[in-house]
Amino acid sequence: MMPEWIEACGVGDVENEDLTRFDHGGRTFVIYRSPDDEYFCTDGLCTHEKVHLEDGLVMDYEIECPKHQAAFDYRTGEALRAPACVNLRTYKTKVESGRILIEI
Repeated sequence: MMPEWIEACGVGDVENEDLTRFDHGGRTFVIYRSPDDEYFCTDGLCTHEKVHLEDGLVMDYEIECPKHQAAFDYRTGEALRAPACVNLRTYKTKVESGRILIEI
């Protein structure tokens, strides 16, 4: 199946150093806005116990899971802190006409 670009949200829907949740096709994603105004996307569930990252803490380039404080680099998906040891899947993003699109 070919990857496709889908519209996730508007650039104004994501505050600086924060995130917004996006659900599509039975899957859940999280869109992040970095300190330097770039946008990133990962799966929306922590790889540890499938807890939603929506209420997690975003700081610098990390997302911290609200349940057990596992942390990931949202640019690469790399698991940075236990209990998570499996990386988060990441997705390409692009901005067109003020909308954020992700490639799934």
